[in-house]
Amino acid sequence: MQKHLNLPVFSFIGKAADELGLETYVVGGFVRDIFLNRTTKDIDIVVIGSGIALAEHIAATHPNCSELHVFKNFGTAQLIIDNIEVEFVGARKESYDFNSRKPTVENGTLQDDQNRRDFTINALAISLNIKTFGDLLDPFQGVQDIQNKIIKTPLDPDITFSDDPLRMMRAVRFASQLGFTIEQATLESIQRNSKRLEIISKERIVEEFNKILLSRKPSYGIKLLDETGLLTEFLPQLLKLKGIEKQNGQGHKDNYIHTLEVVDKIAFNTSNLWLVWAALLHDIAKPQTKKYVENIGWTFHQHEFIGAKMVPKIFTSLRLPQNEKMRYVQKLISLHLRPQALVEDCITDSAIRRLLFDAGDDVDDLMLLCEADITSKNPLKVKHCYDNFALIRQKLKEVEAKDKIRNWQPPIDGEIIMKTFNLQPSYAVGVIKTAIREAILDAKIDNTYEAAYQLMLEEGEKLGLKPVN
Repeated sequence: MQKHLNLPVFSFIGKAADELGLETYVVGGFVRDIFLNRTTKDIDIVVIGSGIALAEHIAATHPNCSELHVFKNFGTAQLIIDNIEVEFVGARKESYDFNSRKPTVENGTLQDDQNRRDFTINALAISLNIKTFGDLLDPFQGVQDIQNKIIKTPLDPDITFSDDPLRMMRAVRFASQLGFTIEQATLESIQRNSKRLEIISKERIVEEFNKILLSRKPSYGIKLLDETGLLTEFLPQLLKLKGIEKQNGQGHKDNYIHTLEVVDKIAFNTSNLWLVWAALLHDIAKPQTKKYVENIGWTFHQHEFIGAKMVPKIFTSLRLPQNEKMRYVQKLISLHLRPQALVEDCITDSAIRRLLFDAGDDVDDLMLLCEADITSKNPLKVKHCYDNFALIRQKLKEVEAKDKIRNWQPPIDGEIIMKTFNLQPSYAVGVIKTAIREAILDAKIDNTYEAAYQLMLEEGEKLGLKPVN
């Protein structure tokens, strides 16, 4: 532990605290991560007294201190010391109103401050004062819980979670990130208090959920959210994927379990949060599109397109961004069956060009999603699918090298069409644009301005249009 306290910033803080006669401790994630053998850049300092006063004193005396920010309403201050972000706060105790997670705060002791922490693993404190430098205060056996890989609250979990229901999401998030188990009494308390999540903003809920999605094995956290009743509070659509229905002895796979497997495979291969979201929602429309067809079996026709249309409503309800990130998720969901369809039909250059045109720069992410979507337990089937996707990847490289079709736009656009025929934006303009695009993608004409212009004139003539001089 001592090596982690060798940073000059700690001895300087301790010296400054002694000069002001203040008890001072490093707390929270930095201390927890010492025992997890992880590094944390952010440092939280608790002061028995005024954290702002200590921060201001350090800002005035430390040669490498910058960016002092004081938040008097919260009793906190932030500094950059030796390029390390340090936050100072006075020890406090909190009391909560039932309908809000915003506490009433008053000055307190170190014990008060440790009592208010969410979990025992985050209630550790190390003294920075010179005489007691490096002493660990661990009133709730947090180190033992780290060693045993346990998440539990310092005090009665019903009080902890009722006071601040976001802590329930944090419990699952820490369990998912660290591979820890939530202690039984704590888990049961989350189940009892899950409805309290309704007073938490969707932004804060999703902030924690996104961290779960980016953990090593997101399915562990998602299953905990399901088990505790939290998932139904903010993403009930996912739970509709559960179950297997049978008819005439034929059943489909459990699309909930399948989705979690796909999410795990994607999360193992990428840190792209929005690709993980695409994996999470890629089959979200299967419950609406499920149908049993005699002599064929279970079908989910157009679930990729309907699923893509569901994304804006889901993103809106969760306060997720309504921008290119959402459109990226929609695109991957709508295209996730295309590569497999190419194999089943015929991998023509034309089909590959269309895929490159539609996917653009996201084609590599699309292929990752398609490969993750293979969750069969039949090794021969899995090998066959991967071999097919390897062939598609090779064809993508060949066609891209030859045609440069990724992010391609036809040489004739709507402005040229409207100017040529003296048109306003209209159905006819769309018809001509589509004809030019399809002809080039199908290699019926060359990808040149001249060839596209000639086809524009021909298509215009079919519609009774004449070019203006």
